Amino acid sequence: MSEQDTYPQGPRTTPTRLRERAGYAVDAVHAVLDEGLICHVGVVVDGEPVVLPTIHARVGRTLYLHTSTGSRLTRLAADGGVPVCVTVTLLDGLVLARSQFHHSMNYRSVVVRGRAELVTDPAEKSAALTAVVDHVVPGRADGSRPGDAKELAATAVLRIALEEASLKQRSGPPSDDDEDLALPYWAGVIPVALGFGPPRPATDLADGVVLPGHVAGYTRGTADFGSASPPRVE
Repeated sequence: MSEQDTYPQGPRTTPTRLRERAGYAVDAVHAVLDEGLICHVGVVVDGEPVVLPTIHARVGRTLYLHTSTGSRLTRLAADGGVPVCVTVTLLDGLVLARSQFHHSMNYRSVVVRGRAELVTDPAEKSAALTAVVDHVVPGRADGSRPGDAKELAATAVLRIALEEASLKQRSGPPSDDDEDLALPYWAGVIPVALGFGPPRPATDLADGVVLPGHVAGYTRGTADFGSASPPRVE
């Protein structure tokens, strides 16, 4: 892979444990960021760590975070930017081994390190908010009203350049010790996927408004619950 295909590996993006599970491929990192609905933002406030859930969207090599103008994170970012750590984790399976020690989870988790800056340009802010809406439900931005002046005044967008990012993952069956294989305990994987029920229309929906395709066909992820075992990533 070329440097453009991978994020640089450095001290801040190298796990201290199970380094063989880490990866830096740009496409793989972006795929997790794009599939995840929620991210968690870690920041130090008044000398104390704080972790905040929020909505995000990736546009190229920029990660945008949705927040409010009155949040502590926004106030910190407005003062020249603030160092943050952003994580997105996708759970793919519960790994049940014969040994309790070897129980695990199949997952994909991305960690982004960088500096969050407040987006002040109106055009960039508008484009970022559109990207956030479409990140959650693709096509929804065209199927809804944009924010008005009052709503935009209460909404803030933070920008993080995607320069330091890493992916850590596990897949495949349990990894029991050889001496435990004959034990009379079931072992295997319970696949996990995010599920969505049928859309429920608002009770005050105007007459004649039909269910749009981007809502009717909504899905997320590429879960495959076939019988074949995926390749193992130890």
